[in-house]
Amino acid sequence: MAGSCAAAPVAGLPSLRTPRPTNLRIGGFLHSALAARSPGGAPLGWTQRAKKQTTTPPAVARLNRLLCGYMRRDGHEGDVRSHGRDDAIMFGPDDDDVKIPTQTETLVRGTSMVAEPEYKPIPDLDYLQELLAIQQQGPRAIGFFGTRNMGFMHQQLIEILSYAMVITKNHIFTSGASGTNAAVIRGALRAEKPELLTVILPQSLKKQPPESQELLSKVQNLIEKPQYDHLPLIEASRLCNMDIISKVQQVICFAFHDSKLLMETCQEAKNLLKIVTLFYLD
Repeated sequence: MAGSCAAAPVAGLPSLRTPRPTNLRIGGFLHSALAARSPGGAPLGWTQRAKKQTTTPPAVARLNRLLCGYMRRDGHEGDVRSHGRDDAIMFGPDDDDVKIPTQTETLVRGTSMVAEPEYKPIPDLDYLQELLAIQQQGPRAIGFFGTRNMGFMHQQLIEILSYAMVITKNHIFTSGASGTNAAVIRGALRAEKPELLTVILPQSLKKQPPESQELLSKVQNLIEKPQYDHLPLIEASRLCNMDIISKVQQVICFAFHDSKLLMETCQEAKNLLKIVTLFYLD
């Protein structure tokens, strides 16, 4: 007994030496034949057409156990209706509001399903206009606007700028008020090219202050607006500024942040796609 390694056969079970068939025919298994055996020792309940047993690879067995665990967890084990949908159940998106388009939807509909940020255009074309002006490198018609309330140092800088613009063959347009306009006129007259300076008055010459009339008498191209003499000066100045804007390609303005008329003039120039260079004095 101690030297024997073979286990004794158990009653009612097939012999260990006989391989168990893989396919069992329920119809051929009778309760009354449990104890009966064939001459070869095999139970009569097993079919004689049993195929050779195949061995499942370990990797496939582990995958099957994993899939079965997912199916039992989600309650789909043995559900015929869920057959073929296990991949969508196990690997599909969670229950949220985000819907990711499939590859087919992307090919058919394109990328319209993906939310794209709304394109916001540039509010103005200052950058492109400045770049175009640099590339052209040619004389331009430039309109000068500015406040009357300006210190002596600021007026000197404007005179130098106006002088430089005229000697580089740019045509200067301005009005006849004191302050900025007077500094522009003095600088342009120093360049000794009177044909490149045009002064447009908001009203007739007699409506201008006496100190301005003396300077305006030296201007060759002087345009008066006597038809606006009946208007308030602010309204006549607004119409005069619009006339100057229509004749120039670039606007240079010196103003304070609360200079209402000058701010409106610069905005109108931007609306007309003019190059606007605005200098704040405050």
